[in-house]
Amino acid sequence: MSLHRDWDVVADDAMRVVEPPARLSAKQKAAVIVRLLLTQNVSPGLDRLRPELQAELARTMATLGPISRSTLAQVVQEFTTRLDSLALTAPHGLAAALALLEPHISPIARDGLRAEAEAGDPTDPWTRLSAMEPARLRPLLMTESAEVAAILLSKMGVGKAATLLADLPQDRAQVIAHAVSLTATVTPAMVDRIGHQLLSQMQTAPESAFRSSPVDRVGAILNSVGSTLREVVLGGLESRDADFAVEVRRMIFTFHHIPKRIEPADVPRILRRVEPDVITRAIAAGMETAPLTVEFILANMSKRLAEQLRGEAETIGKIRPDEGEAAMAEIITAIRALEEEGELRLIPPED
Repeated sequence: MSLHRDWDVVADDAMRVVEPPARLSAKQKAAVIVRLLLTQNVSPGLDRLRPELQAELARTMATLGPISRSTLAQVVQEFTTRLDSLALTAPHGLAAALALLEPHISPIARDGLRAEAEAGDPTDPWTRLSAMEPARLRPLLMTESAEVAAILLSKMGVGKAATLLADLPQDRAQVIAHAVSLTATVTPAMVDRIGHQLLSQMQTAPESAFRSSPVDRVGAILNSVGSTLREVVLGGLESRDADFAVEVRRMIFTFHHIPKRIEPADVPRILRRVEPDVITRAIAAGMETAPLTVEFILANMSKRLAEQLRGEAETIGKIRPDEGEAAMAEIITAIRALEEEGELRLIPPED
């Protein structure tokens, strides 16, 4: 459909009527344009407006009454003229600007702007909640009721909501997704009260200096050390805090875990991050200590490259344990880097 073409027809028709265009306010003109778009089955994207603006638009539209051809033609001409002269739009509000600039500014500037954005609109708690990092919002999704978590998820942008949902345990994600279906009758006043309550909780709880949990941090460190030192450290943890040690063991991700926690399609992406000679040494060492992992890796690359790697690894023969562990650790480091960059997701460990 060409709106310009249809509106030109409307404008031509309007020239044949005698009735002069009605004088409308800016809000009324906006309501007319929205009404016209809806008649053409074009979504005007009203869900991106604040709830109070949506309500105000509905009230304005309810008072329009009949719109003459000449009035419609004048409003459409003004609207299309403004569209034609529009070259660029800027983000609305500091939070939106920060989301656009965040990958390109320093952490110090980012943190300062984030705090400013969170404090910028005292009347709308959801604006400030939406500006927070997913890592800060995740505890709310884990501890609040499923209905409250569903409302929180619904008030986030689609991208952030998807990130939050993907980071949850599968059973919790399923419960919250189902709870969204129960929010159809929730009133705007209730949503506003929930937003203020959640924001109050976030303001009273100090933000952690670290983005990941202690379990994640210790697990990541132990992933990159040799197996001997890893077991020594884990043994010490078990004697001091058995529950913490159990959680850390669940987060440990080594060369042996690759077949269970890596998607087959991600293998080529991982190997592109590692030097070829390192891969060869890891394969050579793994043929003896981790044969299942070696076969998993070789099975998920081209047949020609797999045969080449296998042949080179067999030519090397048995290598020193510390050299083999170092090569395997480099592959694990590449996997963790891709995970942090959002390029892959590890399959959750089994209980």
